[in-house]
Amino acid sequence: MPRLALYPGSLLDVDADVIVNAANSSLMGGGGVDGVIHRAAGPALKEACRPLAPCPPGEVRVTEGFGLAPRLIFHTVGPIWHGGQNGEADILANCYRNCLTELSQRNMHRIVFPAISTGAYGYPPAQAAHIAVTICARHPAARDAEIVFAVLDRKNRSALGAALNAIR
Repeated sequence: MPRLALYPGSLLDVDADVIVNAANSSLMGGGGVDGVIHRAAGPALKEACRPLAPCPPGEVRVTEGFGLAPRLIFHTVGPIWHGGQNGEADILANCYRNCLTELSQRNMHRIVFPAISTGAYGYPPAQAAHIAVTICARHPAARDAEIVFAVLDRKNRSALGAALNAIR
């Protein structure tokens, strides 16, 4: 079983092989985690992302870390919440699955996730946390991984903490 942990702060502060960017499909930066990563990495990140766009929801695009602590950034686009009847859960699960598969294929072991889709995209934190933790706990590629969920806000921290406690 992978080691799952909750970090109450910025994903940029966690030592890891990979950070996951909750990106928009243009990959050109935006608000929330996406904006934080783009500002920290600088303009070279935007240039590296340009030929990788668009990124459909649930898929992953990979860039180098551009001076950030992680070696790589996995950019994934979560679903916009429309009430839960439009495949949002499957898309969100694919974000986590595809990142973990990419991690394994690159023979890396430590990844940091934000709470994907729970900000501007409106996914309910408790439902998103359940999907994130369930996928990360069960994904075969994550057996030897250390998976950290880094969140700044209390609502997502509480939801992820409850989801982690439920699987232990």
